[in-house]
Amino acid sequence: MRLCVLGAGAVGSAVVELAAEHGHVVTGFADSESAVVDADGIDADAVLSKKHADGVVGDGDPESVFDADYDVLVEATPTTLGDAEPGFSHVERALTDDRDVVLANKGPVAERYADLRALEAESEGTVRFGATVGGALPILSTIEDVGPSRVSAVYGVLNGTANFVLSRMAAEGLDYEHVLAEAQDLGVAEADPTFDVDGTDTALKGVIVANVLADGETEYTLDDAEVDGIQELSGSMLDLAAEDGQTIRLIVEVADGAVRVGPRLVPENAAVAPSGTENAVQIEADYCGRLGITGQGAGGPETASAVLTDVERLAD
Repeated sequence: MRLCVLGAGAVGSAVVELAAEHGHVVTGFADSESAVVDADGIDADAVLSKKHADGVVGDGDPESVFDADYDVLVEATPTTLGDAEPGFSHVERALTDDRDVVLANKGPVAERYADLRALEAESEGTVRFGATVGGALPILSTIEDVGPSRVSAVYGVLNGTANFVLSRMAAEGLDYEHVLAEAQDLGVAEADPTFDVDGTDTALKGVIVANVLADGETEYTLDDAEVDGIQELSGSMLDLAAEDGQTIRLIVEVADGAVRVGPRLVPENAAVAPSGTENAVQIEADYCGRLGITGQGAGGPETASAVLTDVERLAD
């Protein structure tokens, strides 16, 4: 497949780097300020080196990537709230041109799901977005395979930064601010970690799951989610929980038409009490019972692997 990649952050860059290993060619690559287009396939090493050295991927205008000869648009620009721009317009352009789209950007799926599906219905292209929930973890593909109508609940941990903070607080008896600073030093938390620690990132993923389960009957956005973060938790709270064999995790629950995110008490050895930056999700489904999925839910190569899995599903 010929790929056009928008977004030169960790995920987009990893897609460009790994595409050839999966048998694909990247014919267009753009960041917010520049683009490079080559019908024979861009030189990934050269382009990524230029991005590192000069801060841009090429000399062209970002919009020029839409003139590339491509089969699949990979939308990996940063997630934005509300109108989900510019990601939504990128998807609209590709679908209008009857191209397939693979999203790593959560915005269009979480904030404009009905609009996204309406565009897809008018296009010969297909939209896939497995990478938007849990990175490399096959959460949405499992729901797809089981059948959304058979899934009654999805719950668990879907943010590695928040989980790192809470698991370190529990293990070391440290306070929130101390562990957050440690996470930032290690690169586990962003310089501005607000989306992670206030529950927004987790809620966006929950909203995407809710939209998939609703299958067009109801549209969910971030406004429909009940969200609490972890900023007010103290080390003493986790110590008290440990006295009863429990711990605290930032849990998302999608069930009964609702999306809820907040700190929850769970048994220390529960499947939804992973350590470090791991994610862990439980899916309740008719006939299947409880399905558990655990692993690294973020990171450039990990999320890129989910993007490329979606590309391969489109190719089948």
